[in-house]
Amino acid sequence: MTTARRASNPRPATLERRREILRAALEIFGSKGYNNGPLVEIAEQVDMTHAGILHHFGSKDRLLVEVLRYRDEADVEGIEGQHIPDGTELFRHLVRTAFANEERPGIVQAYAVLSAESVTDGNPGREYFEQRYTQLRSEVAQAFRVMCEERGIDAPATIDRASASVLAVMDGLQVQWLLDRGNVELAETSAFAIEAIVTAVLDPRPSPLGPDAP
Repeated sequence: MTTARRASNPRPATLERRREILRAALEIFGSKGYNNGPLVEIAEQVDMTHAGILHHFGSKDRLLVEVLRYRDEADVEGIEGQHIPDGTELFRHLVRTAFANEERPGIVQAYAVLSAESVTDGNPGREYFEQRYTQLRSEVAQAFRVMCEERGIDAPATIDRASASVLAVMDGLQVQWLLDRGNVELAETSAFAIEAIVTAVLDPRPSPLGPDAP
């Protein structure tokens, strides 16, 4: 019984030790990728042994999943209930996240590297990113529907495409910014793109590309 209680309620010192490992793993995986980021290097950074890392997380695959969840916590810091809001406030949250990301390039780099790696065969992060994008597309689509309802308009068929586009713009701009931070404005450009997509859904106009545009 004592062992079970300790497992479900780890001591504060143990929790802080795990956070130290996660921060180190986020840095190593972000700079070298999952496959090329050795546990030994992570262990050295937190003054532990390879076996010590495995004691806390069991395996490198499990560590990666926990790193991804740890990274997610940064996106909802300061939000009431630690949950992404709905309606117009969701899009405002996305813009605020882009501004916050300009101050945390390490986290942005880790996300860009690990999400790109997740499409490769056998990558342990694939299921996480599949579920993450499915959930985020659903949340963005629901926010569009709420905004349409508030304005008394029917939700257009473009919502699903727009939802995927919002996420694609944010992630794609992060890569451009990481490659050329001196010439790409991550926050302002993200805000511009998100506002443009939201406007296209709520107030659609004829395409400026001409009659041949779909």
